[in-house]
Amino acid sequence: MSSPRELRRYARKANAESGIPKAKFSQLLPYLGEHRAVLTFAVVLSVVGAGASLAQPLLVGQVITRVTEGELLGSLVWILVGLVVLAALISGYQHYLLQRTGEGVVFSSRRRLVSRLLRLPISEFDTRRTGDLVSRVGADTTMLRAVLTQGLVDAVGGALTFVGAIIAMAILDPVLLGLTVLVVFTAITTVTLLSRRIRVASAQAQEKVGELAASVERAISAVRTVRAANATDREVDTIIEDARGAYLMGIKVAKISALVVPIAGIAMQVAFLTVLGVGGYRVADGAITVANLVTFILFLFMMIMPLGQAFGAITSVNSALGALGRIQEIIAIPSEVELDRDLTPLIADAAGVGDAVRQADVAIEFDDVRFSYPKVEQQSAEEEAPEILRGVSFRVERGTRTALVGPSGAGKSTILGLIERFYDPTSGIIKLGGIDIRALHRDDLRSQIGYVEQDAPVLAGSLRENLTLGAPDATDEECIQVLKDVNMTKVLKRTSLGLDAPVGEEGVMLSGGERQRLAIARALLAAPPILLLDESTASLDGANEQLMREAIDKVAHERTLIIIAHRLSTVVDSEQIVVLDQGTVVGTGTHSQLVKSTPLYKELAKHQLLV
Repeated sequence: MSSPRELRRYARKANAESGIPKAKFSQLLPYLGEHRAVLTFAVVLSVVGAGASLAQPLLVGQVITRVTEGELLGSLVWILVGLVVLAALISGYQHYLLQRTGEGVVFSSRRRLVSRLLRLPISEFDTRRTGDLVSRVGADTTMLRAVLTQGLVDAVGGALTFVGAIIAMAILDPVLLGLTVLVVFTAITTVTLLSRRIRVASAQAQEKVGELAASVERAISAVRTVRAANATDREVDTIIEDARGAYLMGIKVAKISALVVPIAGIAMQVAFLTVLGVGGYRVADGAITVANLVTFILFLFMMIMPLGQAFGAITSVNSALGALGRIQEIIAIPSEVELDRDLTPLIADAAGVGDAVRQADVAIEFDDVRFSYPKVEQQSAEEEAPEILRGVSFRVERGTRTALVGPSGAGKSTILGLIERFYDPTSGIIKLGGIDIRALHRDDLRSQIGYVEQDAPVLAGSLRENLTLGAPDATDEECIQVLKDVNMTKVLKRTSLGLDAPVGEEGVMLSGGERQRLAIARALLAAPPILLLDESTASLDGANEQLMREAIDKVAHERTLIIIAHRLSTVVDSEQIVVLDQGTVVGTGTHSQLVKSTPLYKELAKHQLLV
């Protein structure tokens, strides 16, 4: 078995081979398009602000000319003050709009990502780390805010100011403008080259943050096991190593960004000194007036300031595109529904599926089913995935109880996963009510099935939230009754909160047996016609096991049950027992029949003192 460190190494190698996902600016537009009205208004404000700013140097030039010629200033000063105040007010309100819109972009991206994430095929969760997926929802989506809050829309208004300033400077003195453009062009070329490195480095930094989140999630989810094994220090060291990797990649991004940020300042200083020196010479030569030189310098500042905004926008957009690449990588994965898009449903609605299940003599049928789990990333292209099921065939009659027994690794839990369509068989057919389950909508299929997993997962929250997960319209009386059926009334009486009593993270406030019974109660409350129980009594003591069997017997009337059990005593009275070994069916029949016909079953029964 691979160690966690080896698995991380495999994952990093796979990332390196597959390359960092890249996003295009066009992929960012749908997120911005949802807020087009606000963004349009922000652009209009930018245009007005640009006009107010461009008017200021012209007024300053007029003021200098009038002072030089000894004329009265009149209302020029007040107009100038008014323009300054107007520009400031527009800037402040625009900042608020962009902050609010930035939060809206983050929300819409999270909504879209979560909607896709929870609909991905189960196989995707088998090969991806939970913490990395969580990081994409949290850290990566947050990066999109920078697109708006760090200058994209400002750059639009800045572009107008930039163009207006150039036009004004060309009118004032084309020679000085030519020198200025030469300096600015050099700066823009440098930033463009660096921006490509920023995008790659930003994506790599987000990958490292994802690895860090995955390591933290892994350690926290198994914190009791880590403590019991005295492995806390080792896990801390491992997480710190991943944190150091994220830190180093962040430093790399900072270094590249640090090259971009001073460029605007250097360009401004060089352009200013050039204009000051050459402009002073031209004033002395009589080519331009002092007022025109001062006006030109003010326009120079107005041209350089939006240039700095543009450089900031380039940096923030490229950083966001690196994060967007990781988001789009998940969104591009087809969901379960999209994978089934080409399949033509044989039954139009869930009611039709229910009728088929209730009326067909055979509820579930496996016909020569073979299955291999998807290959993991570290497997070579030539290496074939091991076959878990090898030509499995059996029938489950409606309203009967079928038990799946056999040694660990025989494929029992895989069969239940295939019935739920967590995976599709490699070959062969699985039928529900006589219909190939691949021709049914997955939601319709699963509405007919209650499934209790082997590890009895309990969601953080209250008893009620867990119970009503599959039956959101269930009343409190129904919830209390089903808890009584599985012998969990003591849990209700522990606190005055009743059904609102918290169960803790992963049900930590419940015992193992209580978690198992709560998972069964959740399935029973939904009252589906088919129940799949995977080791449903594994965590129960003898007394509670008997109570659970009685509870299952109550709801088994007119329902089809498929039960996996290592304790044969819990399934000896089943109408059918299917014996599996190494992915094949080696025997089918009742307990008394199998004891006589199937050596493996006889051996299992002998070890459990049932023969």
